[in-house]
Amino acid sequence: MTAVQPQESKRQRAPSKRSLATRERVLDAAEAVFALRGFEGATIRDIAAEAGVPVGTIHHHGGGKEALFHQTIARRAETLSRARLSAIQRVRAEGPMTLEAVLAAFIRPFFELTDQDGGWRHYARLVAFVSVDDRWRALSAKFFDPTAEVFFAELLALLPRASRPQIAESFVFSVSAMLALLTSRERIGVLSGEDAAQEDQIDHLIRFCAAGLRG
Repeated sequence: MTAVQPQESKRQRAPSKRSLATRERVLDAAEAVFALRGFEGATIRDIAAEAGVPVGTIHHHGGGKEALFHQTIARRAETLSRARLSAIQRVRAEGPMTLEAVLAAFIRPFFELTDQDGGWRHYARLVAFVSVDDRWRALSAKFFDPTAEVFFAELLALLPRASRPQIAESFVFSVSAMLALLTSRERIGVLSGEDAAQEDQIDHLIRFCAAGLRG
């Protein structure tokens, strides 16, 4: 007769606080290194050095380099999506629905999150990498496209004379402009010779993108 194992032995032990903290440190390091060097230029050793842990710890918490890149993209995606969907729900509730309001609901949450945590600026660079490389198309489809479709539908309703390809093109241009401002804001000051308030730059970005969509 086979002895019945205690129920507790069948349960997978929950990660300890120390393990969870180490994993976050690994992902923070991976985010920073991938943002600086890109996927190709980053190495597991670079990430281990940035995190201050042995190479084996990186493999334990992240797997190989590609698996670690996937985890790094996934970590903040839900937070960004929730912030954007909450913003567009407020626009629907308050009205009126305009191009500027829809774009603001998509753009502003990323900047607000970046203000709260500088790691989001690294994340913006990773999103830019994912957006332009077909190798990561599955990542975009899983983590970014469902939310983008919500905003895309609003733009289609607001621009009934525009074709879907035209709006898609303008939307991608708008996303690129947003990521450029998130990751290289200082460049504007270099070219203009003076610093501008971030809020002014975001307002200008929204007006710029809306004008492009209308055009």
